[in-house]
Amino acid sequence: MLEIHNSLTRRKEPLQPIEPGHVRMYVCGMTVYDYCHLGHARALVVFDVVARYLRHSGYRLTYVRNITDIDDKIIRRAAERGVSMAELTETFIAAMHEDAAALGVLPPDEEPRATESIDDMLALIQRLFERGLAYQDDADGDVYYNVAGFPDYGKLSGKRPEDLRAGARVDVEEAKRHPGDFVLWKRAKPGEPSWPSPWGNGRPGWHIECSAMSKRCLGAHFDIHGGGLDLQFPHHENEIAQSEGAHDHPYANVWMHNGHVRVDDEKMSKSLNNFFTVRDILAVYRPEEVRHFLLSSHYRSPLNYTRDALDQARGAAERLYLALRGLEPVEPGDSGAEYRQRFTAAMDDDFNTPVALSVLFDLARALNRARDSDPTEAARLGGLLRELGDVLGLLQTDPETYLRAGDQSEDGLDDATIDALLAERQQARKDRNFARADEIRDQLAEQGVVIEDGAEGTTWRRG
Repeated sequence: MLEIHNSLTRRKEPLQPIEPGHVRMYVCGMTVYDYCHLGHARALVVFDVVARYLRHSGYRLTYVRNITDIDDKIIRRAAERGVSMAELTETFIAAMHEDAAALGVLPPDEEPRATESIDDMLALIQRLFERGLAYQDDADGDVYYNVAGFPDYGKLSGKRPEDLRAGARVDVEEAKRHPGDFVLWKRAKPGEPSWPSPWGNGRPGWHIECSAMSKRCLGAHFDIHGGGLDLQFPHHENEIAQSEGAHDHPYANVWMHNGHVRVDDEKMSKSLNNFFTVRDILAVYRPEEVRHFLLSSHYRSPLNYTRDALDQARGAAERLYLALRGLEPVEPGDSGAEYRQRFTAAMDDDFNTPVALSVLFDLARALNRARDSDPTEAARLGGLLRELGDVLGLLQTDPETYLRAGDQSEDGLDDATIDALLAERQQARKDRNFARADEIRDQLAEQGVVIEDGAEGTTWRRG
């Protein structure tokens, strides 16, 4: 049975959908004022794998990923560029879709935009007023959430209201009743986009957007809410306060948070100016190499960005494609049942993709051993490798096409790929699969790589 680590309870729990067989999942998407960086890519890929595995496991899934297209940063960036907010956001929404598609991320079932959900936000804010959980400041006209009126505030993040300071993205006015109160509706300022409301023209606060969009798409109570770890507080904490304060029942049963991508032990972010855009990275590495890298660490763990790690991912991707080279994969039937069971056990254990990847490499080795002794079995194992790879969004390209593109790179095979091939050759020799060992030697020779077997092991050099 699939178990997921629930950030709310801080333990792994069996997935038990509210509606049997149907999982409803909401994931916080991008604020579209710039290109996706690798941290955004990690969230996109992580929850794409979650969606793929849920469907692979037989669940009917409704997957919603929102777009924040009204925000202080968006307004500032549009002003800096001298363009309208709509023009700016359309540019970066299109870019996000291009980057996601390049990384093999499937589209969500629904992708609501904040600017198209204003009526839903106004209705939710009105409900909070009726329940004594919202108030309007007389001085600035902004509408705030009354944190003191929600006793469960802090249950996701562990932060107590009395310990809190500002719970919003921007500086908070002195008029708040409590330091943890956060903005639901901002009174319009000159030159900013605004919408009419019972509390004057204005625009929504950041947190109310997701509470309203998730309710419209999935209902007031759904199964999984996901996003990056940096959203746990204040954003997700405030979503809970809004949604549960308005409806007196749980908001999301399971909360999932992916870890940060780090550069030199600091979180990758635009504010720190230490980020690499997806486009920067895809200019050097192929999409499946980046996807391998992103899945090489458990989704809840931090992931350190290095060129060495991406080079290793390059070698890993090529090893799997080399195993499929020259095969016509067929339906696996009962072949490779052990590998299927191990893969399922890894993914059922809170989507443990590093272990699942290790199963793919074991399966590739079994496939290589079967090439000469049982070609039919090799083809079936190839079919299984393709099937399980698809669950991770990998092995979607024709092997010859993929490897030819790598062979035609300006520098030929990189060191990590050569080392990976030599490790595979060594394993083939241990397995007495000398045909495969010779095939790898010939492949390396074609790329100008000379290997020498000696008493102290195997060395290589470029010819």
